[in-house]
Amino acid sequence: MSKKQNLNGTMRIVHRYLGFFLSGIMSVYALSGFVLIFRDTDFLKQEKQVLKTIKPDASLEELAKMLDIRKFKADREEGNIVYFKDGTYNKKTGVADYKTQELPIAIEKMTHLHKAKSGDPLFFLNIFFAMSLLFFVLSSFWMFMPKTSIFKKGLYFTAAGIVLTLILLFV
Repeated sequence: MSKKQNLNGTMRIVHRYLGFFLSGIMSVYALSGFVLIFRDTDFLKQEKQVLKTIKPDASLEELAKMLDIRKFKADREEGNIVYFKDGTYNKKTGVADYKTQELPIAIEKMTHLHKAKSGDPLFFLNIFFAMSLLFFVLSSFWMFMPKTSIFKKGLYFTAAGIVLTLILLFV
């Protein structure tokens, strides 16, 4: 009984202090996750005028890549000027003049953290955070003794959460 009580106590303590330690990053992930839900809209975005000189006589594929514009589509070409949504590109001079919608720098940094890839230095933080969240999931089952009614009700809520997640994933 002593070892089990010891494990319960240890899990509770680690759960508590890890939760306090990660409260800042959890807030950032929550806020950036909320912003990312609306990434296909102009929510919180500010218009920015961009004037960029790139390779002259670039093909449309090269142009899209160099300007880093997703779903790039040229509307028309008149002489040396290529017109596209919110901008133009001069084939002769290589000057592209266009507008973009960007998040404020602080929010952009938070969303970059949220979306960090394996090539980013932040990816280690993401791995640590993911492992911590998994620990929170597992350690929550040590918060209450298994024979108590709170624990049993908790298992019903766990099952309901799993079912809801599966419904949302596969429907």
